[in-house]
Amino acid sequence: MHQAETGSLDDLALVHQAKAGDIGAFGELVSRYETRIYRLARNIVALPQDAEDVVQNAFLKAYSKLDSFQENSKFYTWLVRIAVNEALMKLRRRKSSKTVSLDEPIDTGQDELPREIAVWESTPESQYSQTELREILDKAIDDLPPIYRAVFLLRDVDGLSTEETAEALDLSIPAIKSRLLRARLKLRETLTGIFKRKGDDIFAYL
Repeated sequence: MHQAETGSLDDLALVHQAKAGDIGAFGELVSRYETRIYRLARNIVALPQDAEDVVQNAFLKAYSKLDSFQENSKFYTWLVRIAVNEALMKLRRRKSSKTVSLDEPIDTGQDELPREIAVWESTPESQYSQTELREILDKAIDDLPPIYRAVFLLRDVDGLSTEETAEALDLSIPAIKSRLLRARLKLRETLTGIFKRKGDDIFAYL
């Protein structure tokens, strides 16, 4: 089948063809999602070479386990779960003190709100360009613990639903909501620490 033809098929049709042995169909799935998977991996493991390894290993594992994909969820959601697991394994191999396991117990009760922070002298928009603001936000996201980072990226960047994120990370919906809240609070605390103004939301400038 030609590229133009495979490019017009939905994910499930390509999965069916790939399961039947059509490598080109799986190649189309790789083309569709390798950039998004790389961005996710890069934000979890930080190092570009490690992110590339994660992408390669994730797609290789997805291809080898394609028959186990039950098709009761989106292919991308299934792929994300594989990629996140690969990224976290990469971090564990580094023996980083910042690594957080997916199966680590977490309090999914009500979270405390962050402390009040001093007023800024000027707005972020008046001090920084859009590019600089984006770089500041990206750095703040990079500083999140890996599992908080993964939840934030899937929900607030990739736009997956809470249910899809829970399925991708093999976590409960309450755990996803709690970790997303914690990620947002940590980001806000970091960013308000930079800009020193209570009440303004940095995300409004991005």
